[in-house]
Amino acid sequence: MVLWNLDRGKKITGGKVHLNRKKKKYQRGSSSTLTSLGKIKKRVDRRRFGIKKLRLVNIDFVNALNPKTKKSKKVKILDIVEHKDNLNYTRRGIITKGCIVKTEVGLVKITSRPSQTGDINGVIIESK
Repeated sequence: MVLWNLDRGKKITGGKVHLNRKKKKYQRGSSSTLTSLGKIKKRVDRRRFGIKKLRLVNIDFVNALNPKTKKSKKVKILDIVEHKDNLNYTRRGIITKGCIVKTEVGLVKITSRPSQTGDINGVIIESK
């Protein structure tokens, strides 16, 4: 018979299940890098096992893929149009995966994670 449910963090009697230790350094998360529009600036973070992540702090270009011709082109970002996940990111000018930006060739949807990969890729959804 199990006397506690670890998924909920409570015992059958209603009491709390206390952790027996704190998180170790490798289990802690890192602070989020909110990529914004501006002159390109990158940051290198060292992760566990010597892995290095290239994080974008600022960027002003996107690699836009045209789905019809299957060709990619580097274009300048003019403005951030829409965020589905967080409306405040649109006002603050933060670029994340899934946001829609206005470029020289039209509207582009971002398909990469700029805070993880170090570059921005997108797909043209509406051309001028």
